[in-house]
Amino acid sequence: MSQRKTVWFQVEENETISQCMERMNSQGYQVAGRREEPLFEERNGEYIPIRQMIQLKGVLADSE
Repeated sequence: MSQRKTVWFQVEENETISQCMERMNSQGYQVAGRREEPLFEERNGEYIPIRQMIQLKGVLADSE
């Protein structure tokens, strides 16, 4: 089974960025980028930001 060369990993709600990076490394990926976007919830007709979603771009690490 071949792995995809690029994968986006989402930092889970109860996970630190360091823990996500460790998870990426254990799967054979290294960090190549990062993106963030707010997550909104509608309350009383208004959209209120409730948290920031962070994703890390992983590229397949060279096997040496």
